[in-house]
Amino acid sequence: MYFCLMFQLGKTIVSEDIIEKDFVCNISKCKGECCIDGDAGAPLEENELQIMQDAYPAVKPFLREEGIKAVEEQGLYTTNEFGEHETTLIEGKECAYVIFDEKNTAMCAFEQAYNQGLISWKKPISCHLYPIRVQDYSGFAAVNYHRWQICDDACSLGKELQVPIYKFTKEALVRKFGEDWYMELEKIAEKIKEEY
Repeated sequence: MYFCLMFQLGKTIVSEDIIEKDFVCNISKCKGECCIDGDAGAPLEENELQIMQDAYPAVKPFLREEGIKAVEEQGLYTTNEFGEHETTLIEGKECAYVIFDEKNTAMCAFEQAYNQGLISWKKPISCHLYPIRVQDYSGFAAVNYHRWQICDDACSLGKELQVPIYKFTKEALVRKFGEDWYMELEKIAEKIKEEY
């Protein structure tokens, strides 16, 4: 059985794994498998639903026909039995917002529209944060490392480049929790490193 240590930072409980484990997406190896594999869409926050609604007209031209069809049939997002919102899937498989480049690598249509300056929202925060998953509870949020076999190449590359998860996901963590929170996280990371 695997146990990991946690620490408190403001209103978050953070797994030490995000400091101790290394990770750098190796998209040339995995081809964006995390957008295709799995049995559920990407988790969405309540405030992202309206953002998606507003951004969709700019994103739609990027989508594949099957993505548009899935959105038209199921809506921009779906809601699971726990009342949690997720991105729509194509026939229960890949995300409806997945598009492919010439090397057959999965990309996000929202991110493509963002990169072209058409929208100001990059993509769902859960996708941006990956491999970190945030679970909200009534008084705090749990910040954990989500292990997934398809990311083994990312773990190897992270180790090779010596990039811990919290550094790889810096932009997303700042977007989610703010600059001050991240600066505190860096201080804690330094202390933890000194202890080892």
